Amino acid sequence: MYKLAALLSLLAVPAGATGLEIDVTGEANGTIVIDLFEDVAPNHVEQITALASEGAYNDVVFHRVIDGFMAQTGDVEFGKPGNDMRMAGTGGSNRPDLQAEFSDLNFERGVIGMARARSPHSANSQFFIMFAPAPHLNGQYTIVGQVTDGMDVVDAIKKGAGPNGAVIGEPDRMSAVRVTE
Repeated sequence: MYKLAALLSLLAVPAGATGLEIDVTGEANGTIVIDLFEDVAPNHVEQITALASEGAYNDVVFHRVIDGFMAQTGDVEFGKPGNDMRMAGTGGSNRPDLQAEFSDLNFERGVIGMARARSPHSANSQFFIMFAPAPHLNGQYTIVGQVTDGMDVVDAIKKGAGPNGAVIGEPDRMSAVRVTE
């Protein structure tokens, strides 16, 4: 019984988890600190922190980066080096997709939003960080947090030169992602 309890405690999201620290390597090098909005999008924050606690985001690339718009990452299925990078951005995780948790918050510089397919209820593991305000996204995507430190690192992430912001060559990556309290 004790071994099962110990195993479950390793898999559990830390109590009071309120943020992420993301170490970025590549053209950008440094740490991005994010405050997560548990009161705005509790189910999305729970999914992100669970994936981060499991190490699922470690070594995941920024596969879609559009200068003046946003940097997208979080494809834990296809977004790791060694995979076919043409598939990056098409995958998710082994967890179920999430129901949208829209709010009255706005997509401003440094805001973290959940990426999704056409259906508003298809967010899973991918997220994006805003370089600049994007009012056309307001009320269309779930906002999960805000960068509180490291926007200089976000600004330095290798920009995409391919179709729809696809990164060509070696993309920057999240070398380590930690849940913080």
